[in-house]
Amino acid sequence: MIENASVRFFDLQFQRQVAAGEHALNPFECAALPHLKGRVLDYGCGLGHLSLEAARRGHSVLALDASPAAIAYLRDAAAREGLSLQAFEADLRTFELTEDFDSIVCIGLLMFFDGPTAQAQLRALQARVRPGGVLVLNVLTQGTTYMEMFSPQGHCLFEPQALRGRFRSWELLDWRRDEFAAPSSTVKVFVTIMARKPAHDDGDA
Repeated sequence: MIENASVRFFDLQFQRQVAAGEHALNPFECAALPHLKGRVLDYGCGLGHLSLEAARRGHSVLALDASPAAIAYLRDAAAREGLSLQAFEADLRTFELTEDFDSIVCIGLLMFFDGPTAQAQLRALQARVRPGGVLVLNVLTQGTTYMEMFSPQGHCLFEPQALRGRFRSWELLDWRRDEFAAPSSTVKVFVTIMARKPAHDDGDA
């Protein structure tokens, strides 16, 4: 396993979810699903519920995550159903994509990287969306006060308007802000962006 406190936090959480039979899509995944098309990348797939559902709908899916428990579960589930889905364990802080995709989903991941790494990986994801393709991005933003799941190695709470500016040349399909209560009177503040890359790409800004 990758030596990172956030990875350990979620690996244990995923093990508990598998043991408890918790396999439903979360609200962010439900919102993303209708926008997916073609070749799909699920970057930070977790247990892969979205990846599995996308593959069931006929998409070819590449799913990546740092959690061994998540990837083992996802591989077994995909094999049982004979789905067009590849799942690999990877350190997504440094992973270099070598393929372009019609749809890229990155839900609940980039905030666990330090700021420069998070920004660099967002640029890489934007670059790997094919012209006319869709990127679904979900991150924690400034205003979040629940910090228990972050690693001492760093994290990134995005500034919402600066994040939106990264997509100013894209067609904005949806933009939403969600705030959830967390332990000890803290909060989690999420922003979700769903955007279509211009058919004639002029860059990400």
